[in-house]
Amino acid sequence: MLTIDLKKQWRDLYKPTANDVRFLDVPGFHCLMVDGEGDPNGSASFQEAIHALYALSYTLKFMVKRGARKIDYSVMPLEGLWWADDPADFVLARRERWKWTLLIVQPDFITADDVQMAREEVRRKKKDQGLARVRFESFEEGPSAQTLYTGPYAGEGPAIERLHQAIAAAGKQPRGHHHEIYLNDMRRTAPQRLMTILRQPVG
Repeated sequence: MLTIDLKKQWRDLYKPTANDVRFLDVPGFHCLMVDGEGDPNGSASFQEAIHALYALSYTLKFMVKRGARKIDYSVMPLEGLWWADDPADFVLARRERWKWTLLIVQPDFITADDVQMAREEVRRKKKDQGLARVRFESFEEGPSAQTLYTGPYAGEGPAIERLHQAIAAAGKQPRGHHHEIYLNDMRRTAPQRLMTILRQPVG
């Protein structure tokens, strides 16, 4: 059986150094994605999206491991894209106006047919619980800057500001959506131990 450590394979993207802003080119990935809006804190829709993404991702992992391909791989961390129609809503933490896309990157050998089979398997074992909201598509950010932040999500502000200062100092402009990669399980990790990659596409 072939074993693949995807985070090790994509080390530059998923294992950054704390307090160090790095510029890199993010390639395209196949992703499971769910869109939503509103305050994520205590949101049933937000939790439903997380559940659906993990349920599909782990079902895909075990389908491939136990199937003809016999490949074992690590499920990638949860990621979130964040924005607002009015940027001030994001800066001033008017969370009820936020928009978001949650996603989990998949190995490049996962196909749309695999995802459909996994979807049917999850539905067979459990209630739908948001599966209908999940889409499978390619996502590419290209040139980006990122840094690692450790601590509660509410305290990200200074790290985000440092990221944007580094972007400006490099003569670049932010573009696209603010991107967060959650290296811990937010449901099981103390806030002070949460590790989050903060990424911003640039142009």
